[in-house]
Amino acid sequence: MQILVIGVTGYAGRRVSAALARAGHTVLGLTRDPASPAVRDLTVNEVTPVKGDFAVPESWRGYLEGTDAIVQLVMDVNDPVGTDQQLFRELAASQERQGRRHHLVYTTGISCYGRTGLSLMDENTPGNPESPLGFRFTLERELAASGLAHTVVRPGFIYGGPGTTSLSGQWFAAAEAGKPVFYGDTSKRYSWIHVDDLADAYVRILDNPTAVDGEVFVLADDQRLRVLDVQRLVLHAAGLTGDISLEPAEAGGAIQVAADQDELVTSAKAHRLLGWRPRHPSITDDPATYYQAWKASQQSS
Repeated sequence: MQILVIGVTGYAGRRVSAALARAGHTVLGLTRDPASPAVRDLTVNEVTPVKGDFAVPESWRGYLEGTDAIVQLVMDVNDPVGTDQQLFRELAASQERQGRRHHLVYTTGISCYGRTGLSLMDENTPGNPESPLGFRFTLERELAASGLAHTVVRPGFIYGGPGTTSLSGQWFAAAEAGKPVFYGDTSKRYSWIHVDDLADAYVRILDNPTAVDGEVFVLADDQRLRVLDVQRLVLHAAGLTGDISLEPAEAGGAIQVAADQDELVTSAKAHRLLGWRPRHPSITDDPATYYQAWKASQQSS
């Protein structure tokens, strides 16, 4: 099938689009700058760059013609609600014009849950409406009510590969700067997922999208790791052995506030319906390799 990937030059977007191309799909990658180094790398992986700006539908509307599926992997920080709502409207209008359905794989994340007070969350766990990212669950509900063919993906904290916008990548950078900081509750625990395991899930969804129309999948490994312990191991892998400064979550900005609680999930549904299981057991399994991958990415960018 032909797939349009929105957010193709992002951290997850590069790996997801390449995996879809390897699976035999024709993959178009929406990018504002087709001449960028990231786009050249995509071309090597048989992804076709197409010029457009997600926030400007007129720039990408034409690519919906002949496209079977859309993978959305980016949040427009300038208008995170309005831009996604516009995407839903554009897909509905295209469906009416062409008389055929596009399948949207819509990506949010486990930090949207906010504080639920639960030790383990799944696809049926209601999010806390007071979460700074709770609006993304509202968008999920709007998508479900729209009648569009879709699947929702909620990844855990992503690591591995270039790690460009990952929490682990931020820690590697802090280690090299000699200024590591831990924000918020020192007892909190997160669920994690390797970027290539995440990409595998998108391939499985789009192998048979009709079978998972309307489904939501939480994707993460089975570890229950204290974040501070993970940070220490990651910093050590980057050569730092000094102390970590402890700061309140508010000092780290809105994202740190949104994620300042246990965020542990089970992926039992993805195991059952997709046959998906992570092949990378844990971020703590080989942090030195993840550091080297991040470092090489920094040097080549």
